[in-house]
Amino acid sequence: MPANFLQNLGDFPIALVLFAGVALFLVLRLRSVLGRRVGFEKPPIPSGQMPAFGAAPILDGRPIAPSASRPVPDPRSALGERLMQIVNRAPDFDPPQFLTGAEKAFRVIVTAFAAGDRNTLKTLLNDNVFHTFETAITNREASGERHRTEIKSVASTTIEDAELLGDQAAIIVRFISDQINVTLDAAGVPTSGTEAVAELTDLWTFERNLKSKDLTWRLAAARSG
Repeated sequence: MPANFLQNLGDFPIALVLFAGVALFLVLRLRSVLGRRVGFEKPPIPSGQMPAFGAAPILDGRPIAPSASRPVPDPRSALGERLMQIVNRAPDFDPPQFLTGAEKAFRVIVTAFAAGDRNTLKTLLNDNVFHTFETAITNREASGERHRTEIKSVASTTIEDAELLGDQAAIIVRFISDQINVTLDAAGVPTSGTEAVAELTDLWTFERNLKSKDLTWRLAAARSG
C-alpha cells in the first residue's frame, strides 16, 4: 500500500479499514446466494395449482383417490373464501362430501314429495319448507291426484353461493337433472306435466346451525334456476 495513502489516513484506525473490506466481501458473497432454496424450504406453489377443498391425502408420495370427488370453488375466489369460513368453524365440513350428500338429499326429497312421504320430508326440510310441502301434498290428496316423478339422471351438482351469519350457515346448490314429472287425476288421466324427459334446473338452499350437534343440512328454500 503506498506510503502517502497511509499518511493521509492520519490517526484513522487501519483495523477499521480492514474490517470494512471483510464486511464488503461477506455482503457480496451473501448476495450471490440470495434467492436459492436451501434445506427444507418449500418451493412456491405455481399459479393455478393452489390446493383445493377436499384435496386427496398423500401416502408414500402418492395421492389417495377420494371416495367421491366433486368440483368445488377455488379457495382463492370470493365464494371459496366464504366456504372457508364455514370450514374453519366446522372441521367436519368438507365441500366435496357436502355436494355428494346434497345430491342424495335432492333425489330423496323429490321422490318423497311425489310419494307424499311426510316422515322422510320432515327429517330433511326445515319447518317452513316442510309446511309448504305438506300443504301441497294435502291438497293433492284431497283432490284425488297423484304425482309421478322419476329422476333419470343428475347431470350437475354445483355450489352457487355460501353464507355464514353467526352460527347459521347456508349454501345454495344448483342441480341440473333430467326428470319425468306428471300429475294424474283420480281417473289416472294426466292433468299437468309430461311423460317426456325434461331437463330441469333447481336452486336449493341448505342450512345448518354449526353449534348444534345435529350435523344435518336441511332444505330451507327451493326454486327453479
